[in-house]
Amino acid sequence: MAWELNSGQPIYAQIIERVMIDIVSGRYAPGEKLPSVRELASTAAVNPNTMQKALSALEQSGLVSSHRTSGRFITEDSTMIQKAKKDLATAQIVLFMEKMKQLGITKEETIQLILEKGDES
Repeated sequence: MAWELNSGQPIYAQIIERVMIDIVSGRYAPGEKLPSVRELASTAAVNPNTMQKALSALEQSGLVSSHRTSGRFITEDSTMIQKAKKDLATAQIVLFMEKMKQLGITKEETIQLILEKGDES
């Protein structure tokens, strides 16, 4: 099944975010080998060059490492994975808070709404 990618953001950036989410959520375990570029590109329905660009960026971040003859692996550094998780969550909170501000809802009102909805769960 192809990944849901949209045209509002560069495809490689969406791939980076998707793989990061898969890492921080535990879909890919620390130290686990990633599927090949071709496999991932096929699953995502993107050009292998685009997938390669995204995975190279993940290597530069340190979340993924490349072992020349055996492929790419998820970092075993749990601190790095937790930092990536916090960074992704923070980015989502910033977007959410910007939307609330556009709606004319204050930070305090937003927190109250969250607390109310949390009680319903």
